[in-house]
Amino acid sequence: MTVARYDAIAEFYEASQGDSCEDPATAGLLALAGDLSGQRVLDLACGNGRLTRRLADEGAEVTGVDLSGAMLAKAMTAERMEPRSIRYLQADVGEADWLLGVQFDVVTCSFGLSDIDDLDAALASVGRVLRPGGQFVFSILHPCFPGGTDVSGAWPSTGSYRVEGWWQSDSALSGLRNRVGASHRMLSSYLNALRHHGLWVDAMAEPAPPADWAAARLDAARGPVFLVVRCVKLAQLVYG
Repeated sequence: MTVARYDAIAEFYEASQGDSCEDPATAGLLALAGDLSGQRVLDLACGNGRLTRRLADEGAEVTGVDLSGAMLAKAMTAERMEPRSIRYLQADVGEADWLLGVQFDVVTCSFGLSDIDDLDAALASVGRVLRPGGQFVFSILHPCFPGGTDVSGAWPSTGSYRVEGWWQSDSALSGLRNRVGASHRMLSSYLNALRHHGLWVDAMAEPAPPADWAAARLDAARGPVFLVVRCVKLAQLVYG
């Protein structure tokens, strides 16, 4: 059974992350997603609905899905307080039958891929629910981010970029990853998995971190921190 690690930290997450979508990575995701008015959008690993609500405000017809019941409870409370006609589902996106017979124009995922242990299964689901020509737009901590003093990179400080798998941070300034860990994958692993499921990379961005964050973490800010990717689903798979 897949463990919903965020169940135990829903209160911490909501208090620490806030509701704004103006951070560089989320702003970059929205920029690559483009005009969402009238689009059917699935927000993968939607958590407490921070991005999901913004997508609805952009005019999209939105469904949010997450494994964590505690995080979805936060999202549904916000929906009751200020209805946006958002549909929320609790499911393991790596399963093959969690959403059948529905297709979307756009799938988004804000930092959720590193919380999903089985990347291949999750991308298979994205490929299944996305219409041909539709877009998959996601943000992640840059797989090549080396970290810095008291700042976790994309892999353990005692490990190697080339060693993939789940790990848990112990860095003083990495509060979220201290609690839920992350799954590290090389950049090539992401790109090859996307291609395998017919998701062709169409555009990429590497947003700079916020100026105040960078000023307090000069060594970490010198490296690539965020990665935002837009993919287009091919009408048929191409191998080779």
